[in-house]
Amino acid sequence: MERQEQKAVIEGLLFVAGDEGIYPEQIAKVLEVEVKAAIKLVEELQEEYDQLQRGLQIVQFAKVYRFATKKEHALYYQKLMDAPTTASLSQAALETLAIIAYRQPITRTEIEEIRGVKTDRALQTLVSHLLIKEVGRVEGPGRPILYGTTKEFLDTFALQTLDELPALSEEGEGMNEADLFFGSLQEISK
Repeated sequence: MERQEQKAVIEGLLFVAGDEGIYPEQIAKVLEVEVKAAIKLVEELQEEYDQLQRGLQIVQFAKVYRFATKKEHALYYQKLMDAPTTASLSQAALETLAIIAYRQPITRTEIEEIRGVKTDRALQTLVSHLLIKEVGRVEGPGRPILYGTTKEFLDTFALQTLDELPALSEEGEGMNEADLFFGSLQEISK
């Protein structure tokens, strides 16, 4: 096996090993070379990563080699962690979102009265996805938070304004807000 191919195999081993890392002895065994030769190959790879100004580096902690990100890029990694995820929403979150879209501004208690179950988790999820936000507080005891949808909500569901939500009318009798809302989204996606 050529030297470049050995380095490529080491890269793959580092990737597969993940956070656990890999011992030089393991690399040597896989490549069928002496431990000193395996260490030399890893050192060459470390230099190449430094010279090419890559986003990753090969580090060794507790005698184990592993990939690590460079600390000078930490600001960018933090931005990724702070960005909302694109994960799909649970049925509970979708139902809660539909209720908020039609009845906003609305309090958590009012949402729970409509759904008949607690909505704390669903509200947290929707806020973290930037689909809803606090739009005010009710005057009175405890000053409960009023929730409403955001611009991101409109963007996500391809709406210009909330007026584009399907109307709650006689045709919607027997259907709840979530049924109407998601029925209209299926029509949009066709």
